[in-house]
Amino acid sequence: MRTKYYNDAFIGNKDILATYSKKGELLRLYYPNPDFRQFIDFFGTGIKVNDSGMIYLHEDINNKYSQYYDEDTNILNTEIENLYYRLKIKQTDYTSIKKDVIIKQYVFENNNSINLDINFLVHSKLIYEENNAVGSQIKNNALIQYCHDYALGIFSKENIYSHQLNDVANNIQSGVIQDKDYIGMAADSAVSYDIGIIKPGEKREFVLFIVPTQGIAEGDNQLLLDKIDEVRKIDLKAEKQNVAKYWKKFVKDHYKLGEKYQITNKNYQGYLEKLNKIYKRSILLFPLLMDETTGGIVASAEVDEEKSQSGRYAYCWPRDAVFICSALDKIGMTKEVEKFYKVFCKNTQSKSGMWEQRFYTDGKLAPCWGYQIDETASVIYGVYEHYKVTKEGKFIKDTFKMCDKAVRFLERYMDNILGTKDDSDVVKKEIEETYHTEDREKLPVSYDLWEMNEGVHLYSLASINAAYNAMLKIYEIMEPEYKENRLKLENIHKNVIRIKKQLEVMQKYVSKNLYNEKTKTLKRNTEDEKTDISILGSVYPFEMFGPKEKKVLNTIEKINLTLRTYTGGYLRFEQDSYRGGKNPWPISTLWMSMYYQKAGEAKKAKECLEFVIKSCNEHGLLGEQVDNQTLQPNWVVGLGWSHAMFILSLGN
Repeated sequence: MRTKYYNDAFIGNKDILATYSKKGELLRLYYPNPDFRQFIDFFGTGIKVNDSGMIYLHEDINNKYSQYYDEDTNILNTEIENLYYRLKIKQTDYTSIKKDVIIKQYVFENNNSINLDINFLVHSKLIYEENNAVGSQIKNNALIQYCHDYALGIFSKENIYSHQLNDVANNIQSGVIQDKDYIGMAADSAVSYDIGIIKPGEKREFVLFIVPTQGIAEGDNQLLLDKIDEVRKIDLKAEKQNVAKYWKKFVKDHYKLGEKYQITNKNYQGYLEKLNKIYKRSILLFPLLMDETTGGIVASAEVDEEKSQSGRYAYCWPRDAVFICSALDKIGMTKEVEKFYKVFCKNTQSKSGMWEQRFYTDGKLAPCWGYQIDETASVIYGVYEHYKVTKEGKFIKDTFKMCDKAVRFLERYMDNILGTKDDSDVVKKEIEETYHTEDREKLPVSYDLWEMNEGVHLYSLASINAAYNAMLKIYEIMEPEYKENRLKLENIHKNVIRIKKQLEVMQKYVSKNLYNEKTKTLKRNTEDEKTDISILGSVYPFEMFGPKEKKVLNTIEKINLTLRTYTGGYLRFEQDSYRGGKNPWPISTLWMSMYYQKAGEAKKAKECLEFVIKSCNEHGLLGEQVDNQTLQPNWVVGLGWSHAMFILSLGN
């Protein structure tokens, strides 16, 4: 597998998520969920021109590139100019809205003074496990690659000119493949198409289709063949128009905050144009990260398939998803938010009431490496935040048992931290059995927001504080429902008394253990004094403290002295080692922007927002980090959490 950490662009529909490099190379293809399955190890397209060898469209030294989306759509264009042959190629990639197909449209333009005889080649390799090797066949004028119960169909309306099945890499550089089915275990195969002779000044169009399918028996590809037949009947002109119309309407329907920023002052035009680009790209990105059936939301499209540099991102963290849901509510995607809480969260809640660190979008448990109490607290908080937007009592009724169960888990957890009860070993045992601790006597601890440090953290307690306050409001909403049921009503009253008492004890605990009397600043956890941007979570969104409390103002001063970079962005925390640890994060910087908004410091808020706006890529996509030298996205481009914080900073 080639190293391919960075995605630069995305297309997709409700079933397909595909990612691309800035040179137009297809990097990843997920189906039928945004986290499963990732089909593509390598998908190379190239041309043979006259007597040349293979010219890969996305790698050749003689190629010049530019890339852009059709306005307000997920239709991606990559313009490739081969300077040697003076050949322009416009590659347009999009997915059908109703059919599971990637459509790759190529327009070849000969700007040379001689005829160009062009052969188009596709070189494809699937990801596979050693015990489930890839098989390939030519059937129904299509290249079919299959592995166990899934298959990929690669085809055109044009006839295949030549093909080679298995072990292509060794001889495709010549640009010639010869209708051979080599015996071997190689996972790569290739097909070619004769584009023909293009005269000077002439244009020629060619269209390639990619159809993924899963749930088939090995070698029995009738389901895929039926899909191929359906796709070949597509009216391509009408299809592209329908896709464009769909996404344009989607953007228009969710452009809820846009009017607020349509300032006419010419000094702001450049700033507003880029702001608007990120805003619209966020609207177009969010649905690509969602599982339409379950409501699960991935953090980002996968990076680092071999986990050589990260723990992978194509999973649903409940906490990340709650932030994204808050942003979705801001732009009017309330139905999607409701599905996340009513379907995904209900299906993934454990018997004890907690949520684990992360899940696949189908609800199955994903690999975890730590316990995070804020994952559970965030869901309760998020439920009430969504209710504040919709005012739908039925939503609260539908999620009440889930939230009540979750808050009881939080209470038991806090009993152990605060020492308020003796029967908290239930939680302690569960946590310690799930996540090994060297000291069996120590209190159950949680990883922090960044999943790097175990302990009792201010952010975690602030999230629980917010969950408690949210639950009190939920109990208040539900109380009339039980006016005829004395036992349930009494139970609610008991719960309210218990939660209020624990809130009081928690405040005292925070004042004693998470506040430095000497510096008059807040601490990130009970064990160290490192400055951490997550401390701001106690102000926004969890509102444990007000923005102008003295201890908060002192903490902000400390943050500015230790976490602000010379470029104006903010680090996560002192001595951060992840990916070198020297780069600012959009999340951190936007958090500061929102704090300044809360504090009434509009100029400083705008400066933070402008830094993030400068850091997006050419499509308006934000990364997890920003390279502090180039101010370009660094690591995990198209991070849902970054885009959510951006939307929230606009609507704050």
